[in-house]
Amino acid sequence: MSIVVGVMSGIRVVEVAAWTYVPVAGALMTEWGADVLKIEHPEVGDPQRGLVTSGLVPAGGVAHMFELPNRGKRSVALDLKSPEGHELLMKLVATADVFLTNFRPSARKKLGIDVDDVRAVNPKIIYARGSAAGQEGPEGERGGYDLTSFWARAGIASNVSPDSLGYTVTMPGPAFGDVLGGLALAGAVSTALFHRERTGEALTVDGSLLATGAWAMGGTIAGAYAFNQKVYPKHTPDRAPNPLVNSYRTADDRFVTLVMLESDRFWPELTTALGVPELITDERFDTHAKRAKNNVEAIAALSAAFAKKTYTEWEPILETLSGAWAKVQHPLEVVEDQQVVANKYIADLEDHNGTPFKLVSAPVQFDEAPGEVRRSPEHGEHTDEVLEELGLSMEEIIDLKVSGAIL
Repeated sequence: MSIVVGVMSGIRVVEVAAWTYVPVAGALMTEWGADVLKIEHPEVGDPQRGLVTSGLVPAGGVAHMFELPNRGKRSVALDLKSPEGHELLMKLVATADVFLTNFRPSARKKLGIDVDDVRAVNPKIIYARGSAAGQEGPEGERGGYDLTSFWARAGIASNVSPDSLGYTVTMPGPAFGDVLGGLALAGAVSTALFHRERTGEALTVDGSLLATGAWAMGGTIAGAYAFNQKVYPKHTPDRAPNPLVNSYRTADDRFVTLVMLESDRFWPELTTALGVPELITDERFDTHAKRAKNNVEAIAALSAAFAKKTYTEWEPILETLSGAWAKVQHPLEVVEDQQVVANKYIADLEDHNGTPFKLVSAPVQFDEAPGEVRRSPEHGEHTDEVLEELGLSMEEIIDLKVSGAIL
């Protein structure tokens, strides 16, 4: 069995952030071995802790939407508006390698945690900030969520919504854009740390949900500009340009997705496996160009073939194909996917109450082993522990608690 490699062991991150996008970056770094100190207000904490009231967290169950971006961190509850709380934060900053935040420019300035404030205490710290739509421009002060800044604004919602639907579809699930943006930000911080190691220079790292969305749509945006297409071409499954890059319904209402781009290569093999070898020599479909021209008829023929068997019946047949295909799975099915299990892509955990739950691990591994995934902290769980590490006595900590500067 491979041993977990803490590639960020010895790296300390001070995180002043809330919700999901930027905290996900900190969560990823905990899996890679970093010590991430999550700074929360002593009274309210991260507002995502209260999502149980919204119905997004099962009452009495695991707060999975908090666990997702806060795994493995240590929670330190400080009132940054108080002189004592701010002083303690800066003492922590002096010990850190990375400062991670999603606070807006005015809030950072008001709290005394902007780039210059932090660098005055620790000139070698990597200062990383994430935002809705970037630090510059007329909307640098505006907030946003992935549904707005990533999904809607970056062109994704428009492009995945067929015109015939009559409305734009929403994201596939909660935090869809947040986790992608957090992954990019964590990677950028890692690169900045590498740069500092090589040159001694500390960088400021910026990411945004809008930038992540635009990056995800990079091919589409480039194509739209190249062809001057105000509305990028879209299609429903019955009119896919390439019948072999499409999804098909089985007899039991499951779907199979094919991506066989070299259709001349895969058409004979596929049609033979589907029990319709006569389509190989059908004059409407015997070349890629003809299948593109007669795509509606070709799709109808393949659809009729797929509809004759259930997915369970099709699976062993499809496994003989050399072209790429996949079952369209429901999220719960992914938990037991044989490849997910074999590669340890999902971790088994228990929350602070001992309730078992699962979390998807970071999507990269080092030396063939997943990172160490641990539960998220309780509000202020590590305040005393971290302050004692700074050299404060228990008497000093108690005085700070009485003043309200810490939890």
